[in-house]
Parts: sequence; structure tokens; C-alpha cells
Amino acid sequence: MRRLTLALLIATYLCLSLIVALTLWRNGSGWGVAVSALMGGLGLCLASHGMIMRFLEMRDLRGEVEAVRDAHKILLDQVVKIDGRVAIVARAIDADVTRSVALTDEVHMLEDLVHKMSRRLESQPATPYLAARAGHDVRPPMGLLEIVREALAENRVDLYLQPVVSLPQRRTVFYESFSRLRDPTGQIIMPAEYLSVAEPAGMVTAIDNLLLFRCVQIVRRLASQERRVGIFCNVSMASLGDDEFFPQFLELLRANRDLAPALIFEVSQAAFDARNSVQARNMGKLAELGFRFSLDKVTDLDLDLQDLSRSDVKFVRIAAQTLLDELTEIEDRLVLRSMPDLAAEDFALLMRRYGVELIAEKVENERQVVDILDLDIQLGQGNLFGEPRAIKDAVLAAAGPPPNTVVQLPLRRAAAG
Repeated sequence: MRRLTLALLIATYLCLSLIVALTLWRNGSGWGVAVSALMGGLGLCLASHGMIMRFLEMRDLRGEVEAVRDAHKILLDQVVKIDGRVAIVARAIDADVTRSVALTDEVHMLEDLVHKMSRRLESQPATPYLAARAGHDVRPPMGLLEIVREALAENRVDLYLQPVVSLPQRRTVFYESFSRLRDPTGQIIMPAEYLSVAEPAGMVTAIDNLLLFRCVQIVRRLASQERRVGIFCNVSMASLGDDEFFPQFLELLRANRDLAPALIFEVSQAAFDARNSVQARNMGKLAELGFRFSLDKVTDLDLDLQDLSRSDVKFVRIAAQTLLDELTEIEDRLVLRSMPDLAAEDFALLMRRYGVELIAEKVENERQVVDILDLDIQLGQGNLFGEPRAIKDAVLAAAGPPPNTVVQLPLRRAAAG
């Protein structure tokens, strides 16, 4: 294309020079003048052509330089983006390393607890294992105490979660956790069965501690999914007063204090009322890290709300039927028998003034829902809203492996308790 353009320009210059030379010749000038004019015109045209061509080349060069600059700018943008991605990956690797260290600490603590429990059980006599609903032995000839010990040692402890919903929307805002043991055949051992031998043998602390670590794993899993749902996790006062366990557990929670908004420790009313100074002080240490407490198995509604507030108890769980059975009429006013001077519908409001939220648990039918809504209760739990469901090992594995990996049964249902 450039050659064709050059040929056309030269032809144009030649034609112009010839026209000028012929014009001079026709006006009486000699052939010499005409030839000189022709040659001069050609020289001038060629000089102009050189200038034009240099201008065009400079323009093309400037275009190429601008293109190189644009490409360089794009390259720099890509480098910046890659640096950002590398930084994100580096932070993720650092987070994984930190999480792995925390999980390693948990595994070591769990192993120490199981070994300690095993040594304690060596001197315990075997107890016949009878089914809770029948009067004869239905499993292999092994003592229940030995079965419980093996379930703990081999990590046959399942975590069950039951939703706690907001009322009246029925949106899940919390989960309550439960522990279930499995015998070698995979059958579930309910607390009513194993606690009768676990408590005298001092194994309740180990069971509670296993449940605590499972709850931490689930909270991490939910946090990774950006789900803002809290978990109630049972903790025994024996654990809070254990000189060996509690310092390690406190250190673990201090390193993971970001879990505080999502992890609520639950104790029974009887254990809370009977707590000693060491246990109360250790509850305060957890509260200083931002962790909250919940009171369950409440049978006495005449609560010391100031004491609950001082102890950072933020939730009280009362069975729906227990609440409804407390209702009575005095002088055409609906009140609670244990608090006759207070209108029944003001009970939940009074607790909120002390920073305590009331949860009506064991809700079984719609009529109970209507009644507890009349009492201005905003949180409910029970099989009506969702039964406890076992968490598969695959979910726990995503948050970190337990000390012993076992095959988990498929998702199961169980009654709360």
C-alpha cells in the first residue's frame, strides 16, 4: 500500500512539473527555461515528499509509542491485581496455619482428657448394661461403664443440634447442642442411660469437654459460611472448677476470642446456684473474654436477676409447659404463682431489663406457641420447630479433624434431653 502511494505521488509531482514547464514554453520561454522549470519543480516536489514522508513516519512512531505505553499500563494493572491475589492467598495460608495450630492444641487436650479418664476407670467395677426401655441385656456382655469408656476413647461421641427460633417469625437464630454416645454396634446411648454410671465415675467432665470442642468446630464452620448463628454448649461446673482442664481451656478460648459472639456456655440452674468461689471466678474469666452464659433446667422461676446479670447470664431456658403451669389468676389478673405481684406478660420484659432473654423450650404444639406469645416471649425451641439432628463427621472434618477418625452414621433424629 505504501509503494502504491509513493508511485502515485511521484506521478503527481511529474505531472505538475510538466504542466509548469509547458506553460512557460507556451508563454514564449525557451526550451531551456522549460526544462529548468521541469527539473526544479521535480526537485521541489521530491523535497516536499521527503518532508511529508518523515511526518507520516513520526506520526506512526508516536502511535506505536502510545500503544506500548497502553500495553505497559495494562501490564502494570495486571501485576497489581496479581500482587493482591498473592496477598489474599498468603493471608489465607496464614489463617490455615493458625487454625491448624489451634486444632492441634485441641487434639492434645482431648487426648489428655481421655487418657486421664482411662486411668480413672481402671479401678471401676463393670456394671451390667441394661436397655433403658427393657429389663434384659440387649447388647454384648460388656459393662455400661466399659462401653462409655470405649465410646469416649474411640470418639464415638456424636453432636446433635436443635434450632432455637425467633417468634413469631420462626427464623433460626441459635442452635442448642446435645451429646450422644454410640456403642460398638452403632446403637445410640442416651444420657438417661450413661449418666447413671458416668457421674459416679467422674466421666461427665470428659463428655462435656468433648462436646465443647465439637461446638467450637461447628462455630468455625458456620463462621466460614458467614452464617451468624450462635450455639448453646453445655458445660459442667466440674469442668469450670477443674485445675488441670480449665487453664488450658481458657488459653484456647483466649486465642479464639473471636468466637465469643457465637458460643454460649450453658449450665443448669441447680449447678449455677451451688457454684463455689473458684467456679464463679472462672465464669468471670470467660465473661471477660466476651463469652456469655445460659441457664437451663430451670424449675424455680423466682430468679435472682441481679445475680444473673452480674454473672453474665444472658439467657434463661424454661420449659413451655412449666411456664404455662405456673399461670394463675389473682383478682382477674394473670400472674405466675412464684411471682404473684407481677403480671405474667411482664415477666419476660422484666428479664430483658436485666439483659436476660427468656427461651421457651420443649414447645410441642401450636397452642403452646399462642400462649407463650401472649407472655411476650420472643425465642422458642422444641420439636415443633425442629428435632435435634446429628452432625455428620464430614461437616466437622471441614473445621478440623477430631483426634480419632471414625465412620459417622447418616443423619439421625433423636429426642432432646
